[in-house]
This record gives sequence, structure tokens and C-alpha cells, in this order.
Amino acid sequence: MPASAQLCAGCHGLQGQGIDPVGPRLAGLSAEYIQQQIKLFQTGQRQNPTMGPMAMTVQGEAIEQVSKYFSSQDVADVSTHVRGEKVSYDDPTERLVYQGDWERIIPACVTCHGPSGIGGGQFPRLAGQQANYLKAQLLAWQTGSRKGDIDGIMGDIAAKLTASEIDALSQYFSTLE
Repeated sequence: MPASAQLCAGCHGLQGQGIDPVGPRLAGLSAEYIQQQIKLFQTGQRQNPTMGPMAMTVQGEAIEQVSKYFSSQDVADVSTHVRGEKVSYDDPTERLVYQGDWERIIPACVTCHGPSGIGGGQFPRLAGQQANYLKAQLLAWQTGSRKGDIDGIMGDIAAKLTASEIDALSQYFSTLE
């Protein structure tokens, strides 16, 4: 572990597996995504009373070191469900995840977050992430307290979700490991 990542381990764990409810899982997120989030915390576009000051302690090359370290940590393999494998879904949560809701102009979650929400590049892994963290982030997008996504896509999507859909989506992705 690079010295610059040692402070992060207090909330995210030595291998970035997360410590619920203190810090979400970083393992399995792309280095690109982690770097972007650190910069969003530093600029105030993403706000958290703990992470704002913590992000300020990581500067310059340390941002890349921290990002590469946590992104290289192992995560559980997910049995991926690829969009199109199933034609219709009885479960409304699975329908949102794999087909979206085009009447409300909500794309499927897997459109950006990949098969079974395994993430990639600038889109975070949702599979196996803590449910309370996912819920908090969807609510942050919904209220506008979290920003920094491309064209405000997540803010737009979250604004269209009901409270029960946010709960259900958070639970669904947290169980995918």
C-alpha cells in the first residue's frame, strides 16, 4: 500500500473493501473513476463532511498512486447477466436494471454500469457495493448535492426514481457479488 493511501484505509479498509457504514468499497472501481471522484471532492462538486477534507490530503502524483492501488484490489467475481439474455422481467427492479423505463425516459442501469453493474472506466461498479451507500448516492443525485457526472445524466435519472425504487435498486446491486 502506498503511503498516500494509508489514510484512506481507515474508512475503506486496507484492500479497499469498504467498512460499512463508514466508507464504501473502492476495490473494483476503475482508477479513472477514483481519480475523478477525488478531484470532485477537492473542487466541492461532490460533498461529504469526511471526504472533502480527506481528499485535500491527496495531491499531485499521490492521486494516481491511491487510485491505482485501490482499483487493483481484488473483488468477488460476479456471475454477469447480460442485457438481452432475458426478454421480459416480472420483477420491477430487475426491469429497471436491465431494460430501464422508457415511458419515463430512464435508461437501463447496465447501459452505463455494464453487465450486472460491474462498472468500468468512468462508470462505477455497483455490484457488491453497500446498499446504504448506493441509496445515499442516489438521493444525493436526486437532491443535486452530488454533481460531476457527464451532462447531469445521473441527476436526471435519480430525479425520476421513487423512494421505493431507490431502496430496491440499492438492495439489488448490493446483493450482486
